[in-house]
Amino acid sequence: MNERLGFFAHELRNQLCTATLALSIIKEGNVGLSGATGGVLDRALLGLGNLIDRSLAEVRMQAGMPIQHRLFSLADFIAELKLSASLEAQVSGCTLTVSEVDPLLAVDVDRDLLLSAAGNLLQNAFKFTHPRSEVILNAYALADRILIDVQDHCGGLPPGLAEEMFVPFTQGAENRSGLGLGLSIARRSVEANSGTLSARNKPGSGCIFTIDLPRHSLPEKHIAA
Repeated sequence: MNERLGFFAHELRNQLCTATLALSIIKEGNVGLSGATGGVLDRALLGLGNLIDRSLAEVRMQAGMPIQHRLFSLADFIAELKLSASLEAQVSGCTLTVSEVDPLLAVDVDRDLLLSAAGNLLQNAFKFTHPRSEVILNAYALADRILIDVQDHCGGLPPGLAEEMFVPFTQGAENRSGLGLGLSIARRSVEANSGTLSARNKPGSGCIFTIDLPRHSLPEKHIAA
């Protein structure tokens, strides 16, 4: 735990220093918020938010807090995820493509933990995918399961690394910024909701991370509303 706190504090300090420096330059009046320095500030603030979200999810699981299951629309959840991820896509210089989701589909999970897990996957995708490429978010049903795919275009991974990325403090690409904890926390968040999180490597193209959860349907009165 002390090691994790040390890494967390180090990354928190880095992001805060970057944001402070960018803000100081902007306050001098020589550059605007819409320029490159504003982009640096955006990325630093997003990084701080992501770091806090991951730490909150970890605290909940470490403390053994009860899972707060509730039934909700998969389409509404993906729409919320898209809204929060759109800014990060813009800052990263990538395109976010989100497929249409069947309005009848639902999941019965802890929404905050699932949002943390899916958000981590998208953050990871934006971090490692090649500039001016595409990150794809796809949610659909397969038999009695709900699958949420996040696909990036990072160029693929070395053989055997797909599973190792879920080990804490493991970083599998040239971009070594961050703690290497996001995927580990994401997997535990999904498993706490009776699901699984797996990764598929597409050599020369990228990776597909898949959240697999039990399938549910919305009550008819909810759909009609």
